[in-house]
Amino acid sequence: MKPPVFSNHGCRLNMYETEAMKALAAEHGLSDAVVVNTCAVTAEAVRKAKKDIRRLARENPGAAVIVTGCAAQTEPETFAAMPEVTRVIGNTEKMQPATWAAMAPDFTGQTERVQVDDIMSVTETAGHLIDGFGTRSRAYVQVQNGCDHRCTFCIIPFGRGNSRSVPAGVVVEQIRRLAAQGYEEIVLTGVDLTSWGADLPGTPRLGDLVMRILKLVPELPRLRISSIDSIEVDENLMRAIAEEERLMPHLHLSLQHGSDLILKRMKRRHLRGDAIRFCDEARRLRPEMTFGADIIAGFPTETEDHFADSLRLVEECGLTWLHVFPYSARPGTPAARMPQLGGGLVKERAARLRALGDRAVAEHLSAQVGRTHRVLMESPRMGRTEQFAEVAFTADRPEGRTVETRIEGVAGNQLTAA
Repeated sequence: MKPPVFSNHGCRLNMYETEAMKALAAEHGLSDAVVVNTCAVTAEAVRKAKKDIRRLARENPGAAVIVTGCAAQTEPETFAAMPEVTRVIGNTEKMQPATWAAMAPDFTGQTERVQVDDIMSVTETAGHLIDGFGTRSRAYVQVQNGCDHRCTFCIIPFGRGNSRSVPAGVVVEQIRRLAAQGYEEIVLTGVDLTSWGADLPGTPRLGDLVMRILKLVPELPRLRISSIDSIEVDENLMRAIAEEERLMPHLHLSLQHGSDLILKRMKRRHLRGDAIRFCDEARRLRPEMTFGADIIAGFPTETEDHFADSLRLVEECGLTWLHVFPYSARPGTPAARMPQLGGGLVKERAARLRALGDRAVAEHLSAQVGRTHRVLMESPRMGRTEQFAEVAFTADRPEGRTVETRIEGVAGNQLTAA
């Protein structure tokens, strides 16, 4: 019997949940299986998942193929129709021990080929206790799932359900356990991270959680937060940015566009001026702060002037790390019913945004030459600065440890050091 093969698509939260599924599969003795954790953020993501399923089925003849994740949740019939697929499992079901117990070891205990319930009926998010993943230096902790907002382009709430928070005590205990294992950096992750706490008693905010972690886990060297919605940032999070050196000076912002009209058509909750003011204030409080951002190119009705607003926003917010999405219509979303742009134009604008992002990265990296950085080593010869830039070393350094080093140069998209 062969151990199961796992394939992950999409976001950091999916990566986290894939690790949790590995633990559940091992606990219940699942074997001779392929598990594909899908993403639904774009039509291209679904296409890539289907391609991956076919490839893995060819490479693992006789293995059961289990498909789960956001695309499986939103389009179960799509994957159930694929002859390669053995089971389709929803986002809630994939985290339940009973699901894996019923499938292991040879699927004789499982009768339903499709297990996808109503994600909107889920009211809790469990704190899945895993030992971290990716490297021995950094671990991710899921503190929130789902989203209560309904941006016109987004299918994710229908894959993840409404917003649910992991209680602060559970989060703190998990981080304390991971810090004791030697992880020097913890990343808080979720679907709509700044909504954390809205469903908990007393409605705490994300800043309250950050301050509590830093106070109660003093042995943790570095805390990082993943993608946030800047319009929802609370007073305590701004205080942490200003006062807590262990909170990393790198924020990834869900901005999506630079035009006020397009932002309104997207049903976003901020305007371009809000984004600029937030970046200015965060950088005033923490001068070394760097920003990443999600930006969509080619949204329906986007004119060249609207697109130019997004290009200008990169400079006006001082963005460094761009995550560019060519707009992709998702069936069932309001934006899919709006006047669409041609695919060639969407790709061309996405390419221009990416080129601007490449220049922003190059400028950031060149500005680091000659400076001293604290670098967390992810492998013997590669680590990341507090602002998340990669550093390539010419000599081995201790993996999983933070080293202080002088940056000597730039090679491609990496900084270099001795």
